[in-house]
Amino acid sequence: MNFFPKPSDRAPIASLLDLKGKTAIVTGAAQGIGLGVARRLHQAGAKVALADMNRDAANRAAAEFEKPDGVAVIAGDVSKKADAEAMVRAAVERFGRVDIFVNNAGIYPMAPFLQTDIETARRTLEVNLLGMFICSQAAAHQMVAQGTGGRIIAVSSVESVNPTVEGLAHYGASKAGVTAMIKTLALELAPHGITVNSVAPGGVRTPGLGSIDENLLAAVEAQVPMKRMGIPEDIARVVLFLASDLCTHMTGTQLVVDGGRTLRGAAAPA
Repeated sequence: MNFFPKPSDRAPIASLLDLKGKTAIVTGAAQGIGLGVARRLHQAGAKVALADMNRDAANRAAAEFEKPDGVAVIAGDVSKKADAEAMVRAAVERFGRVDIFVNNAGIYPMAPFLQTDIETARRTLEVNLLGMFICSQAAAHQMVAQGTGGRIIAVSSVESVNPTVEGLAHYGASKAGVTAMIKTLALELAPHGITVNSVAPGGVRTPGLGSIDENLLAAVEAQVPMKRMGIPEDIARVVLFLASDLCTHMTGTQLVVDGGRTLRGAAAPA
């Protein structure tokens, strides 16, 4: 089976962004980037499962969608194999299939390296890196069984490319692992028609930044050539591209979306 036919130059633009008939699972989808991604995929026609550890928050988010009948809520911890498999199973039971899996769930507890305790580092790696492995494997098994290909997308970070903020050694390491992982997964899953790509955001203003000092955020923003931090919509549009038929011949690639921040090099002080 040829999963990757040559694209037609006569395909209408609207059809290239049309995700009708597709089902997407987005982890960490109760707020922030995950919710922004889920909304965009849903607007493009996909049925969407909002996967999050906080079921109540995910339920509140789902209630705001224009067509809630095409939205499901699934509670689970991405770092647990049983939960990841249950996410995929629940989406299949509700919508019949899984075509797009967005690994967005992540944590970023800031702490200077010399003061970072081992449990914080371990949990960061479990959620951000091991969670990507576990969830992608569960999704890929379903996609292979369906026999119609699929898209696995990771939300990584510019910290995987170049440290932009001090105090995130454990986080940057977890995201660098994600950046490396997508390349191998892309090679192994291509024969099954599954593409694997990632988006590396810079600083993004989300509810999760509420505990971070505003002076630090201002210092980070001042280093962005485009003069602002990102918003979830900036990332959602790139994920939509990777999930759509606009992206038919790309796999194993990471797209940096940071307003040019990494071009400046050195990290801002914590």
